[in-house]
Amino acid sequence: MQLQFLGATGTVTGSKYLLRHEGATLLVDCGLFQGYKQLRQRNWAPMPVPATSIDAIVLTHAHIDHSGYVPLLVRQGFKGKVYCTEATHELCRILLPDSGHLQEEEAEYANRRGYSKHKPALPLYTREDAERCLKQFVPRPYGTPWSPAPGLQARLDPSGHMLGSAFVKIDDGRRSVLFSGDIGRPNDLVLAAPAQVPGADYAVVESTYGDRQHEVSDPLLKLGEVINRTAARGGTVVIPAFAVGRAQNLMYCIHLLKERGVIHHLPVYLDSPMATDATRIYHAHRSEHRLSPEQCEAMCHAATIVNKPDDSRALSARRGPMVIISASGMATGGRVVHHLKAFAPDRRNTILFAGYQAGGTRGAAMLQGVTSVRIHGEDVPIHAEVVALDSLSAHADAGEILQWLRGFDRPPTQTFVTHGEPSPADAMRSRIEHELGWPCRVPDYLETVDLN
Repeated sequence: MQLQFLGATGTVTGSKYLLRHEGATLLVDCGLFQGYKQLRQRNWAPMPVPATSIDAIVLTHAHIDHSGYVPLLVRQGFKGKVYCTEATHELCRILLPDSGHLQEEEAEYANRRGYSKHKPALPLYTREDAERCLKQFVPRPYGTPWSPAPGLQARLDPSGHMLGSAFVKIDDGRRSVLFSGDIGRPNDLVLAAPAQVPGADYAVVESTYGDRQHEVSDPLLKLGEVINRTAARGGTVVIPAFAVGRAQNLMYCIHLLKERGVIHHLPVYLDSPMATDATRIYHAHRSEHRLSPEQCEAMCHAATIVNKPDDSRALSARRGPMVIISASGMATGGRVVHHLKAFAPDRRNTILFAGYQAGGTRGAAMLQGVTSVRIHGEDVPIHAEVVALDSLSAHADAGEILQWLRGFDRPPTQTFVTHGEPSPADAMRSRIEHELGWPCRVPDYLETVDLN
């Protein structure tokens, strides 16, 4: 068996792992690169292997950095099946067409405003491309092995990162490989804890927060403080958040803050056309989260959902105390960038980041203290307060990753640390080697290893 790393090396995006076994070729995850321009350009380059040579795809979860390249791969000639959990399938039916629509919208906006170097600017793929690829999705239940490609057996177990997220174990009868995908947190407010799995001969483990621990402070307390502090000066809190997962967690937190009387009569808006469908999926997959039907309903009603583009534009024109939750989570595109243009220049406002910000994204730049960011060809000044709330992250921190690894029945022959920027990945490698005593390394982009 051979393993090749086609993404998520030196970065937290573009997750793609290619397994070859006796003529069968399997791709685990099929994500878009995000962040730095040199990474995003990989999305436009041909795949390192022909799409027609891949027999099947297995997805760990629905986030675009793990699933967003599937429409392109299908357009390039991939004819196989895309396996994932039922919830991941349902979420991809929302997220992938929206991704295509956003790319069409951004290309049209660039052409209309004339700020793109390309004449004309084109979308990476379209809504139609995304809808076409969904015909090849095949849901599989947790805990039930199946054969995604000749000679290979796969199994999915809950990883606690978002609805439908899974650890993927691939076995050829002689050796096994476990892909962590993104590992959730054991004490998340909404999601159930990651399953403890027995391990495998080889492990590919994420390292998004491989060099740090999350804050131990109460995230509700800090969120309430930020909202009240901003409201007291007449400002707006803008929260870039992934439309599925982070947005629902934030709405549940705001419901609890209102229920406990921490924030009063403050308008809260979820600016996302996908929000209603996403909330329905929470109702349908209650075994994967901690909320009762009543709590799901309360979460849904914690914010006014903004669907229409005209209503979103009107929201950007409003002023006064309010909270706006809007995608994308790293401020790389979507409706939130219009809100940043409107609210970031005003010192009364706050930009609150509640998830990881990959290098090269506007979110990472703002957290590093830049005085302006470029949006739609314009330099937008950042005078608003900028706050990070890592304790609401859906990613396990370094200690939580190590605790999960300690639950393996036996040490892997080799552990590969991926899905992390260079410093966190190397810190995770060092801790695995020194605290667990396991052979461990950080692979390079396009590197191929033999799993003997």
